[in-house]
Amino acid sequence: MLRIAVPNKGTLSEAAVAMLAEAGYATRRDPKELIVADHRNGVEFFYLRPRDIATYVGSRALDVGITGRDLLLDARSSAIEVETLDFGASTFRFAGPVGRFADLADLAGTRLATSYSGLVGDFLERAGVSVELIHLDGAVESAVRLGVADAVADVVSTGTTLRKQGLEIFGPVILESTAVLIASRPGVEGLDTLTRRLQGVMVAHQYVLMDYDLPAALVDEASRITPGLESPTVSPLRDSGWVAVRVMVPRGDTNQVMDALYALGARAILVSAIHAARI
Repeated sequence: MLRIAVPNKGTLSEAAVAMLAEAGYATRRDPKELIVADHRNGVEFFYLRPRDIATYVGSRALDVGITGRDLLLDARSSAIEVETLDFGASTFRFAGPVGRFADLADLAGTRLATSYSGLVGDFLERAGVSVELIHLDGAVESAVRLGVADAVADVVSTGTTLRKQGLEIFGPVILESTAVLIASRPGVEGLDTLTRRLQGVMVAHQYVLMDYDLPAALVDEASRITPGLESPTVSPLRDSGWVAVRVMVPRGDTNQVMDALYALGARAILVSAIHAARI
């Protein structure tokens, strides 16, 4: 059986479990369950701390896993990234007291607090900047005010929390992270099926299916509005002057596309959700 590591808590866990369920896999019903066997699909799920997943997969104790790219790099694991998933986006930045740091070089010789010592340490080593890394498990934004560090490196969204602590962002982006599917090695048996299923879920999230009727003479113009992934499916109607068109459209463009088609002359424009796909 394919052994899959899944985050056991937090936002990564919620999104990963939902995605696996949409892909047709069994998921745990009790949050206390640590192992779930899905014999129908030939897989076994192990619910683990998100920070530990890259280590388990990299050591080949488990075959594949879902974790954050940041956690993969921070663990310095030998696991390989297979697929970028559609959730868990985050940005890592440096921050320090307002006006003290202008660029990365200003960090040289300072104390830097972070929860991601491996990730940040490797970044600074590549940049040729030497600092004293101070590892904290959380709330690193308080480290400067409490005198533990001179600057911090952490996940940043709006920067509001940092500003409340008298800090400002400076220097380059350390990492743009997202959830990823990782594997212990290339060619793991069953990995291709899992990857295709997860890709199908992402396609279903990103696209809708659009059907509309159109005068046959306008098909070429309509195809420029809705080109689809390859090309639209066009079928004749009983009225020889009209055709039915079916096409996949990016979900975020749905209403703009419907407006453009209606203005062109399309009618009976219908939109349906896609529950699964193989592209």
